[in-house]
Amino acid sequence: MIYTLIFRENWDRYFSKMDRMTQERIWKKIMQLKNEGSYRGLRYGVNLCVVEVGQHRICFSVDEKQKTKKIYFIGDHKEYEKWYMSF
Repeated sequence: MIYTLIFRENWDRYFSKMDRMTQERIWKKIMQLKNEGSYRGLRYGVNLCVVEVGQHRICFSVDEKQKTKKIYFIGDHKEYEKWYMSF
């Protein structure tokens, strides 16, 4: 199944500061999110999923009814920890 990707405002806060090669590697993984795949939940009670790309994390939500995935955050593991703790 093909999902539509939606990008939340400020999703690229950290992504835009990454070097070009890292951005390309992460963008390739983002495009793979259009298809079904395996990913883990952020934590119990929070409706977000996480995939890892090396030391970087992509956090997103999945809406099975509308077949969309909404990207909330992309950053390295330290930025991810700060973002994660805000929940």
